[in-house]
Amino acid sequence: MSKLNYHHLYYFWKVANQGNLTQTARNLHVSQSALSTQIKQLETIMEVKLFEREGRKLTLTDSGVRVLAYANEIFSIGEELESVLKQGIEHRYRRVRIGSLATMSRNFIEAFVAPLLTQQGVHFSLHAGDMDNLLDGLARHELDLVLSNVNVDFHSGPLWQSQLLARQPLSVVGPPALKPEQAFPLGYDTLRWVLPAVNTPLRIAFDGFCKRWQFTPTIHGEADDMAMLRLLARDSGALAVVPEVVVRDEIQQGILQRYMILPNVFEHFYAITIKQKFVPDTVRDLMLEFDSQKVELGVE
Repeated sequence: MSKLNYHHLYYFWKVANQGNLTQTARNLHVSQSALSTQIKQLETIMEVKLFEREGRKLTLTDSGVRVLAYANEIFSIGEELESVLKQGIEHRYRRVRIGSLATMSRNFIEAFVAPLLTQQGVHFSLHAGDMDNLLDGLARHELDLVLSNVNVDFHSGPLWQSQLLARQPLSVVGPPALKPEQAFPLGYDTLRWVLPAVNTPLRIAFDGFCKRWQFTPTIHGEADDMAMLRLLARDSGALAVVPEVVVRDEIQQGILQRYMILPNVFEHFYAITIKQKFVPDTVRDLMLEFDSQKVELGVE
């Protein structure tokens, strides 16, 4: 095979990730015809077809998918190198930039970063967002890791690696005075409930639990944000279905009480990072520290 032209490969990488030739040309400040020519030259050199056109959208061929996997690794390492050189290795390794899903438990995030609070010479920043924006931040080396209660979609690309940090049982909690004396479902049909939003993993698990018992809860409210579920559990006087880490303080203060733990239902917590050659020592140490302390934090 002729010597690979990485300039052509870079243009292919940008178009493949954007999926639109016109928009990519605009972003790269080149003409659409010039960009198209570069990609055709790459196809000629590699003797494969990389794209199929479906209307105005370009889709990758099987060969294009394979080439993209290599291009992702090649250019992500290049961006990582540029980031390290610009920021300085020592500076980068003492700074931790953590992203988290906006719907995650604030208690869990606080517990995860707790070791940083007592470390001298470490600067950390927290950024909340949706998964697409957080992964984009990882890819651009603007974040060092992402905390999530939803695992990354590995079909979106080979850039990510995910580590299960902990899992937390899903519990039914409520005001101590309202707890029925009999076992579920007896006495629960007269109580109001605040639940995770429809179609979320936790709600699907709870709905399945209710179906097995032929129980229909009286739903008073729903939320997909754990911080909001915490407030609703605390202030509504209704029963709530949450991981206990979310309402840890309220349980300790006696405002809420665990009624029961749902069998075989867990919320999982992941640390997602980009596959890279240089992993900041601070990030690695933080994950090891959390692993050693998570039993004390009330998570498995």
